[in-house]
Amino acid sequence: MPETQKAAGAFAPLRQPVFAVLWAATVLGNVGSFMRDVASSWLVTDLSASPTAVALIQTAATLPIFLLAIPAGVLSDILDRRRFLIFVQVLLAAVSGTLLVLSHTGSLTVEYLIALTFVGGIGAALMGPTWQSIVPELVPRSDLKGAVALNSLGINIARSIGPAAGGLILASFGAAATYGLDVLSYAFVIAALLWWKRPAAVDSGLSENFLGAFRAGLRYTRASKELHVVLLRAAVFFLFASSVWALLPLVARQMLGGTASFYGILLGAVGAGAIGGALVMPRLRARLDADGMLLLAALLTAGVMGGLVFAPPQWLAVALLLVLGLGWIIALTTLNGVAQSILPNWVRGRGLAVYLTVFNGAMAAGSLGWGLVAQQIGVPFTLVAGAVGLVVTGLVFHRVRLPAGEADLQASNHWPEPLLTEPVAHDRGPVMIQVEYRIRKEDRPAFLAAMKKLSLERRRDGAYAWGVHEHTADAERVMEWFLVESWAEHLRQHHRVSHADADLQAEALRFHMGPGKPEVHHFLAL
Repeated sequence: MPETQKAAGAFAPLRQPVFAVLWAATVLGNVGSFMRDVASSWLVTDLSASPTAVALIQTAATLPIFLLAIPAGVLSDILDRRRFLIFVQVLLAAVSGTLLVLSHTGSLTVEYLIALTFVGGIGAALMGPTWQSIVPELVPRSDLKGAVALNSLGINIARSIGPAAGGLILASFGAAATYGLDVLSYAFVIAALLWWKRPAAVDSGLSENFLGAFRAGLRYTRASKELHVVLLRAAVFFLFASSVWALLPLVARQMLGGTASFYGILLGAVGAGAIGGALVMPRLRARLDADGMLLLAALLTAGVMGGLVFAPPQWLAVALLLVLGLGWIIALTTLNGVAQSILPNWVRGRGLAVYLTVFNGAMAAGSLGWGLVAQQIGVPFTLVAGAVGLVVTGLVFHRVRLPAGEADLQASNHWPEPLLTEPVAHDRGPVMIQVEYRIRKEDRPAFLAAMKKLSLERRRDGAYAWGVHEHTADAERVMEWFLVESWAEHLRQHHRVSHADADLQAEALRFHMGPGKPEVHHFLAL
């Protein structure tokens, strides 16, 4: 493939007008958010000399992500995602608008600042799964991984611009102007979302309520082996990679003799490295599969940690942080892209929310753990331990292959409607579904192996219990059964079964030796 075509591949998703507009608006909105964060972090030092107050600002910003990521994913799946995003942007604009008024009038206190930062954190927690969930709606499947990479690129562009711009505006014009520009950035995002004419979802009369959707998301997560692999690989990688992030301020100050401005330069280098990484990702993906990409990210990150151990000159440290940005964006886009590709649309928000919870949990737990280790053995030895752990786990878990994410997850709608003698209330249940097969005795082992795969599909799509039994008087008569919590949930199963699921069912059906299809029976609890 010509080099020009390879380079163009990084920006191929921008050929989709809706994605391009929303991507640009998101970059602008994130720039505004980073400007707001800089202003708030600086103002709290003016309002209070207490380190606790400064720490509470960070806690208020991140705690909602841990508390609300999964509920936010549920809302993303049961509400209109476009309207929900508009609501969240209005909420965030209201937070910055309130900060603007309070700072302009001199009424801002530490308590107000922490409370409003917490509300802003709620908005960020609500927006995360939803914004990621709409990406497959905006680009063809072939451009999905490129779109995920561009989203990461956009965040790093904003991270490179926002803090510097926020600090400059804060010093030149004050906090009110900084918050005002953040409000303006949300206005652009809202305008882009209003311009997007998202196709209206077909109303099947089977809308999920919050608790039911929450349970369905947990069932899917428990039954999805592919998602388990992604979560495991993410937890292991970020648990060890978090060491460099947890210790970077100490590396900059104690080992490299840098000031706060040098620490800012290091962070900017990470962002710049991530931007460069997004540009070369298409070439890397052409040579490496997802497992190879994640191993490369582990080796790059570990190499940077090993290089920092020797307290290199500051210019070399900046170069190492460029490499860290490259490794970081490779890991983020690889894991996020695989997660996107294995989740069907009906549960995408909930699945991504679980992924984000694992990511943030691994980063938080890892940062705390590595900080405690550094207190005992020192920063250099802790970096060595983190680097060795990252390499070892990268090589060991390389055998735990990430899913290819190539299955067709579009609804097949091949299940016939259940036969009814009279209408059934949607909230009635539980429901038992029985499927009766006739299986030759010699085919039973292969049939049961196929049914084991099928059982995961049943559970992913709504069953909370499943089993297979044989008839005592007829060894060739085999009954599959599964339980669903309500009639409405079973009807939703009909719409959730994908073409990939249909292939699993066909694999089991080929062992059925009856004249027609297996008999299906539905039973309602009395």
